[in-house]
Amino acid sequence: MEVAMPQALTLDAFDLQLLALVQADSRMPQSAMGAAVHLSTAAVNRRLKRLQKAGVIERFSAVLAPQAMGHGLSIVVEVEAENERIDLLDAMKKAFKACPQVQQCYYVTSEWDFILILCVRDMAQYTALTRQLFFEGSNVKRFRSLVVMDRVKVGLDVPV
Repeated sequence: MEVAMPQALTLDAFDLQLLALVQADSRMPQSAMGAAVHLSTAAVNRRLKRLQKAGVIERFSAVLAPQAMGHGLSIVVEVEAENERIDLLDAMKKAFKACPQVQQCYYVTSEWDFILILCVRDMAQYTALTRQLFFEGSNVKRFRSLVVMDRVKVGLDVPV
């Protein structure tokens, strides 16, 4: 199976297998990846570099346990903008992007304009963030908070 990429990059079966391995464990040695997909280490290295250069692999990172880092509270926030002028929406995007507690930010179509996933220490930190992000000179008409009771599934893996 081949997947055509917008940048005119075509992914073959080896690329797809390597991407699945990298998503599962980005620290897997390239020699082990090569053995798993029947390619040399050098071929794996070339392919991974090509996939990075093409933007298919955005970055390599570690997934930290929020509880272990003292950030055990996850909150999903729906945000409605007061005004949908492009400059004001861009300012909101910039503020959300700059906030370390905002793990994910989606500009969406619906009654709400943004969906945020936040990772905070406690409700006091979240309250301070609401003042900073939603009240102080912002373009927020209203927001709704959904406190996560259980992280059933968390991830950013893309199906390959």
